[in-house]
Formats: sequence, structure tokens, C-alpha cells
Amino acid sequence: MSQDAKQTVKEERRLIRLPMESNLGKVGIREDVLAVMAGIAAVEVDGVASINRNATRQLIAKLGMKSLAGGVKVIEQEGSLIVNLNLNLEYGAVAAEVSQNVQDKVKNNLENMTGLSVETVNVAIAGVELADRKDKS
Repeated sequence: MSQDAKQTVKEERRLIRLPMESNLGKVGIREDVLAVMAGIAAVEVDGVASINRNATRQLIAKLGMKSLAGGVKVIEQEGSLIVNLNLNLEYGAVAAEVSQNVQDKVKNNLENMTGLSVETVNVAIAGVELADRKDKS
């Protein structure tokens, strides 16, 4: 198999077919695009400061992997999605409450935008950030 053919097969594996009918061909969305969508949904939740990319970079460096998911990983397993998020919370945020809100928002957004089923949304609190204190001085 040629390098181009191997690359095409590799890319197709990372392409998740959307649940829709079309006479014109397949319709799919890449896992990394789903990760971006999940990350955007997560940071829109009150109490989330940012996506933690450092934990992911350290793990990737140890494993010798070249691609970076950016603190969000989406995997398709048996027809549904598993989302793993590494988040930094704002100092003072209630971790359990924020995590539940993130899980609900990510699941709802991905399912509504893609028609795919989200089985699991795992949230790892990887850090805490202080809010901008300009207003408090």
C-alpha cells in the first residue's frame, strides 16, 4: 500500500460518520473537530477558566506521540462518543457543580450539533486559576 493510501486509511479511521442518509456520499466529522466543539462548550460554562493543555503535552511527550489534542480527547466507541476533558477551574468555583454543568453542556451541544450519541463526558480538574483582580483593588 502506498503512503498516500495509508494516510487516507488513517484519516478515515479518525472520521466519524454522521447519522444521516445521503445518496451523494458519506458525511463525517473528524475527532479533532469534535474535540474543538467539546472544548468550546466546556469553556462557556461558568467556573471554567480554561482547557488545561499542559497535562496533555506531558503525556504525549512521554508516549512519544506527535499530535496534541489540546486537553480534549474525543473517541468513538461502539457507535457513541467518549469525551475526556482536562480543565482549569476559576479559584472559588465549586468543582462538583462546574463539572456536572460541563458534562451536561458538552453532551447536549455535541448531540444537538452532530446527531451523534455521547455516552460519557469525563472531566479532570487539572488546575485552578485566579480570576483577574483588577476590579478588586
